[in-house]
Amino acid sequence: MSGMTETNQPLDIDIVVPCYNEQDTLAAHVRRLHAFCRTSLRNTWRITIADNASTDDTARIADDLAAMLPDVHTVHLAEKGRGRALKAVWSASPAAVLVYVDEDLSTDLAALDPLVAPLLSGHSDVAIGTRLADSSRVVRGGKREFISRSYNLLLRTTMGVSFSDAQCGFKAITRQAAEHILPLCEDDAWFFDTELLVLAEHAGLRIHEVPVDWVDDVNSSVHIASTATEDLKGMWRVSRGIATGRVRIGEVYEAIGRRPFTPPHVGIVGQVLRFGAIGVLSTVAFAVLYALFRPAIGAQTADFLALLLTAIGNTALNRRFTFGVRGRAGAGRHHVQGLVVFGVAWAITSGSLVVLHSTTPGASHGTEIVVLTAANLVATLVRFVLFKAWVFRSRRRPELIRPGTTPAADASTAATEPIPVEEHALERSTERSAGERAA
Repeated sequence: MSGMTETNQPLDIDIVVPCYNEQDTLAAHVRRLHAFCRTSLRNTWRITIADNASTDDTARIADDLAAMLPDVHTVHLAEKGRGRALKAVWSASPAAVLVYVDEDLSTDLAALDPLVAPLLSGHSDVAIGTRLADSSRVVRGGKREFISRSYNLLLRTTMGVSFSDAQCGFKAITRQAAEHILPLCEDDAWFFDTELLVLAEHAGLRIHEVPVDWVDDVNSSVHIASTATEDLKGMWRVSRGIATGRVRIGEVYEAIGRRPFTPPHVGIVGQVLRFGAIGVLSTVAFAVLYALFRPAIGAQTADFLALLLTAIGNTALNRRFTFGVRGRAGAGRHHVQGLVVFGVAWAITSGSLVVLHSTTPGASHGTEIVVLTAANLVATLVRFVLFKAWVFRSRRRPELIRPGTTPAADASTAATEPIPVEEHALERSTERSAGERAA
């Protein structure tokens, strides 16, 4: 990375404009952004053009703009990637609030001051423009509208988040929040926006949303199919990282998370999808283990051991991933109850073997596996109902933390018990009015 000019004066806002091969539009758009900042922003600011290894004349144009316009700086990166550019520039910036805008300036700049105001005041940690609020005014084709709404709906139902628009190229974050969240963000390309927001919300940071006016850039170079594929891969990676504890979200919450904090709620659709994914893995694992055990120890014993091993893993994964229960508190009770659920599932699968052998005494091992797999799918459905209604049901409401008291006990309770969605909605009500929620 090269080209950044340091400043000794306190800097409130650093507006980063990532660009790759934008020689035809960069000069006009940066001049427009500069004129707006000069006449409309009350805080100290600068514009940083982040050249993502452009192969056209973008780098020279960026340097010329920096030479001609005060408070415009350039950064030249050796590799492509919007996420890579933002991480590099934001990590090195001295500004109190770090902003990102798309080079095409599709978002009306009138929303810039409302975007950064709650971050400068200390009210919020992250701010995003949303094109999906009722009061937003958006001009774009039906195909992009459908894809955007579908993607954000998928995020909310499967990843337990409540922000409405992950992909709008109009975001801001405080430097303190960036110092904690950026090291956890692994994506260097388009999924970076989503990853940042998912990690921020799961870490208990406050996300402010600003309805924006937005006009689609018909010359956008984004390839929808490949971007969607990478987004789905990223969602799986981040979900797995949070579920397994590889991504250390808890440390961010302990450092800067808002207290008291209601963990992001996963709705029934999201729970079913997560439970189903784990159920498929468990079913495959069960079939493999049964096939390995059956020749040596017989059908019923092989069924018992295969189901027991997969049930233990299934309970652990659903505890963390599907129902959002973290920490060790209650883990023993959950596993004991999980074994009871295992007993029910075992009765279903062993019963299917009894029925098979009584009706078809000479059934092959392959037939047994088919019957047991079908029975295990039924047992999986029963397991979900028992997990949700009994094992991981919400048992208490967290108490609000009074000023001057320690949040440790409250945080432990919130971290180890599922929280009703109504409380999460109450927590978020200070961020968005009902009329501004996404359609």
